[in-house]
Amino acid sequence: MKVSELAKRLGTSSKEAIELLKEIGVIAKTASSNVEDVAANTLLKLSAEIDDEKTAPKPAVPAVAPGSLAHIDTDKKKRQKPIKEKVVEEPVVEQSPVEEIIAPVIKIEAQVKLAEKASESGEAPVELKIIEIKEKSISIRNLSEKIGVKLGDIIKEGMKKGLMLNLNQEIDIAVASELVIAFNIVLDHEVQKLAEFQAVGKIEDEKDIKKLKPRPAIVTIMGHVDHGKTKLLDTIRSTNVMGGEAGGITQHIGAYQVKKQGKFITFIDTPGHEAFTTLRARGAQVTDIAIIVVAADDGIMPQTIEAIDHAKAAKVPIIVAVNKIDKPDANPEKVKQQLVEYDLTAEDWGGKTIVVPVSAKAGTGIDQLLEMILLVAEIQELKANPDKPANGIVIETHLSTSRGPVATVLIKGGTLRKGDPFVIGKTHGRIRAMFNDLGQSVDEAPPAYPVEILGINEAPMSGDILQVVESEKAAKLISDKRKLEEKQDKFRKPISLEDFSKEVKEKKANTDLNVILKADVRGSLEALISSLQKTKVKDIGVQVLHQATGIVNESDVMLAVASKAIILAFSVGVNPEAQKLAEKEKISIREYAIIYKLIDDVQDALEGMMEPEFEEVELGRAEVRSLFKSSKAGTIAGCFVLDGKLVRGGILNILRKDKVIFTGKLDNLKRFKDDAKEVQKGFECGLSVDGFNDIKEGDIFRISEMREIERKKRNG
Repeated sequence: MKVSELAKRLGTSSKEAIELLKEIGVIAKTASSNVEDVAANTLLKLSAEIDDEKTAPKPAVPAVAPGSLAHIDTDKKKRQKPIKEKVVEEPVVEQSPVEEIIAPVIKIEAQVKLAEKASESGEAPVELKIIEIKEKSISIRNLSEKIGVKLGDIIKEGMKKGLMLNLNQEIDIAVASELVIAFNIVLDHEVQKLAEFQAVGKIEDEKDIKKLKPRPAIVTIMGHVDHGKTKLLDTIRSTNVMGGEAGGITQHIGAYQVKKQGKFITFIDTPGHEAFTTLRARGAQVTDIAIIVVAADDGIMPQTIEAIDHAKAAKVPIIVAVNKIDKPDANPEKVKQQLVEYDLTAEDWGGKTIVVPVSAKAGTGIDQLLEMILLVAEIQELKANPDKPANGIVIETHLSTSRGPVATVLIKGGTLRKGDPFVIGKTHGRIRAMFNDLGQSVDEAPPAYPVEILGINEAPMSGDILQVVESEKAAKLISDKRKLEEKQDKFRKPISLEDFSKEVKEKKANTDLNVILKADVRGSLEALISSLQKTKVKDIGVQVLHQATGIVNESDVMLAVASKAIILAFSVGVNPEAQKLAEKEKISIREYAIIYKLIDDVQDALEGMMEPEFEEVELGRAEVRSLFKSSKAGTIAGCFVLDGKLVRGGILNILRKDKVIFTGKLDNLKRFKDDAKEVQKGFECGLSVDGFNDIKEGDIFRISEMREIERKKRNG
């Protein structure tokens, strides 16, 4: 039939009928366009059922609609499967079980979809309503009552997916889950399953002491550039690989083991405090001992100080290796003197810091350094439970053309075995193969053992945590959950002085305020440190994790991420790369030009007195071009957006001859007949204002919002 005839039978306009047809996938351009019988009957049936539902009194028991599945006997009804009617331009109807049309959808996957949509539009993620359903199937009528959505809306959503549904039809819960996503609702039929995996992926302290067994120490080497970190690692490895084991071809996998006095030591072969802190920032405290390399001829340099501060922030034991002692101008005693300034006093100077003179080039002192590592490890009594499902940390990762995603994992607890299903960061998989640092295939990897693994679906990130789980299905559930968290993470607030102040005010803060301090000159730095050390309120003070002169760099930001710290910059700028990283990691960088303002802000934060400051920012303007009267909405203004955009919920100022005649909130905004969240420059829209009808043509609607003033803007 023609669209005009269909509209008449539906009791609506041809334009509305064209829109309804579009919703079920049928394109009709004009009132005289022909419509296939399948499409026409679909809309007529829907209209009749909705009308029946509106007029019929609600029965005590489910109503039996003529032609519905309720007429089928119980056994036959259980066997009946919903059928898909696919509307195409040719009159062809395909039929197949719904299970083959719509794959089962779980809560996490639904949330990921919504979060991705929000991320693309730049809006905050939609708040989902979660409704628990225990049944394996449910009727459309009962589903409507359970979720509080009109029957007609559910049936219409089914049509969009090619499903012909009626009021009493039973559908599988997986199909119901797919339908209700459109209403920001999730049918949570895996609540218990999800709860079992909430804590997966966190490396926790061992609880059962009886199951703990000694494990090798994990060591990271750090220090200033050109002080010999890489050479020291190479020398240790070449002279001690597996205790001199022959026949192994060494390969770089990011970590390796050496043997000394019958005991293993694991070295992370990514020298530098950046890698060390990146792993820690991802939530993984990998290192047991930090080796700080200092060249005997150069002494302590800026990156040496950074390395010391990063190791201290991680609260790991420090061993100082004074390298290049074979050079003519080497002065190990001067290095020891410099170390005192950083609270690292050598043992032979009456302190507790182990200082070992070495020459990575000549191989001098290497054995003594390894002995000292074993001594510190023995004092720490490093242990792990090898008999539980394995967990570990990704040290390195890359994509191989022949083997797919490959990752080097350092096992922290349990034993990793071939065939184990696992989740790793935001991806998952099953262990297909494992190789040690000699390139040998292994079937097991115990605690503190570095191993290269194959069988990952996607390449993970360094610092991601691997956790063996009961099944690949469980692994997928967890990895999807993390993808959702990453999408939502875009909208989390940065760590800030205001947040710390709020915690103090609400008596939730129980630790010092961690700060990283950068200044233009040493004098400014010393004055700031002196003032900050005196700044204390009750039991809460300021902990300066790192202080140095010069601009804020990426290393500062990574330390702030790992330590949940604020960066205070006095009379210095921010490296562009550091700025990008800070924005990505949600780290607050405060820039100041006056010392007392910096101190006052920190004092206010400690007292719980700091409040964010806001300013009104204009978003857009529109001109009223025409007016309409409505019995429900009052005066409706037809507007043209002149600049920026109009946003629903924004602050509204109505201007007439450059004077504000009304201030309120923009609650009603439409594009044609549809509600709109925003309307961009160059488009027309309609809007009405609650409590104000005296709108005239030519009035200007100005929309704005309140934004927090950036700290550097406040301080000039």
